Amino acid sequence: MVTTRLLILGSGPAGYTAAIYAARADLAPIVLSGPEPGGQLMWTTEVENYPGFPRGILGPDLMTAMKEQAERFGASVVPQSATRVDVHHHPWRVWTDHEEYQAECLVVATGASAKWLNFPNEQRLRGKGVSACATCDGFFFRGQDVVVIGGGDSAMEEALFLTKFANQVTVLVRADKLRASKIMAHRAEANTKISWRFNTEVVDVLGQELVTGVRVKDTLTGATTDMAAHGMFLAIGHQPNTSLFRGQLQLDDRGYLTITNQVFSSQPGVFIAGDVADFRYRQAVTAAGWGCMAAIEAERYLSAGRE
Repeated sequence: MVTTRLLILGSGPAGYTAAIYAARADLAPIVLSGPEPGGQLMWTTEVENYPGFPRGILGPDLMTAMKEQAERFGASVVPQSATRVDVHHHPWRVWTDHEEYQAECLVVATGASAKWLNFPNEQRLRGKGVSACATCDGFFFRGQDVVVIGGGDSAMEEALFLTKFANQVTVLVRADKLRASKIMAHRAEANTKISWRFNTEVVDVLGQELVTGVRVKDTLTGATTDMAAHGMFLAIGHQPNTSLFRGQLQLDDRGYLTITNQVFSSQPGVFIAGDVADFRYRQAVTAAGWGCMAAIEAERYLSAGRE
């Protein structure tokens, strides 16, 4: 059994930032890096909207730098994934396949995962024209043609944002109508750079090194055709990585952890950071900010006599 004052679950921008602040506060945090060390940025090529990098930085490089910074100040990053937690009885207990941890304080930064369609070339071309974040990657498609998959509000938001850069945005909708709210649908329909294909299901993405198009199927006739595109943006939702906490912490009806007063969970001594609770912004810089706040509150909690 390993005991620690502060255990951090997750190693994206939120988890690593929490580790940096906690380590600098001499809490010697342990970070369980989880099934996707570095979080979603490990799948992002150029990051140009993170402050301090005027020429941009590769997503994996940014995460590696954060990890090294946390370790420099005394954080321990352990390449293990939590498989079970108990936050009903203090100290909190977390299990992995290899170890049991006991912690006086816990920061949950397990993030959220974009929902994918899981067809043949999707993951191979992820970060090479396949994206689930227009805000992150839209800039790279200036003057190009892209497609957006989805018919809800998220798809409308993605499509509208992409019109700032792309030459043409085609929204591919599996159903025969949009399920987006009327106001979002009207905004998208009024934009002349957005076109529509209903009753259309994407069955594969095309390209070797970069995306060159998508293969689509007409859901009415079953006929498949190829259409050219430089980018494919999925907007079919995100899934928060919260299955560990069902029955342990309060979740909202979408499965995100609920918070009070910025980073406090439903259990004192358990703090929340990043996309595991953030369904609105989902940006590296906001996740890092939440990680900072969570670490500061954790240090205050421990200083108040809970250690």
